[in-house]
Amino acid sequence: MRSASVTRKTKETEISVELLLDGAGKADIHTGVGFFDHMLDQIARHSLIDLTIRAKGDLHIDQHHTVEDVGIALGQALAKALGDKRGIARYADCLLPMDEALTRVALDLSGRPFLVFKADFPSSKIGAFDVELVREFFQALTVHGQMTLHVETLYGANSHHIAESCFKGAARALGAAIAIDPRQAERIPSTKGAL
Repeated sequence: MRSASVTRKTKETEISVELLLDGAGKADIHTGVGFFDHMLDQIARHSLIDLTIRAKGDLHIDQHHTVEDVGIALGQALAKALGDKRGIARYADCLLPMDEALTRVALDLSGRPFLVFKADFPSSKIGAFDVELVREFFQALTVHGQMTLHVETLYGANSHHIAESCFKGAARALGAAIAIDPRQAERIPSTKGAL
């Protein structure tokens, strides 16, 4: 089974992540940050990865440490569950509409972390959630998930819709990239023989 559990504990946060790559998109998520829980639920639902996430963070300061550290732990769990990445599709992309917003996502489970993130939010907050944390989450996920990720919102007028299109687009691309390609059989999808 392609699954993993990761626990991360610092002076700022305590995070646990369990995931099953070949799941049904079930989510059981409690981070103490409502909008972020909603976005993580979108990742599970649209990637078909089963996710259980628990986070306790220093929310009396702000949401930054909690969001970033969940991204770190989720990325670590993803990399652990993928192992040597034998048989996966590896590359995937998605063009995701969310009402008036449209976001393009492309990713490569390359083992070489790199994030390109281009999204302009018309407001600084979505409820109590700082929109700058959307990029912080993807940065942590990218580095610790060992992937190349490009996220670009082509247009949009509503911050909630823009953020949601980023998360849903990343989820759809991730679900396609982790899928086992029957033509790859047991091969690692690289001419190098390793990722």
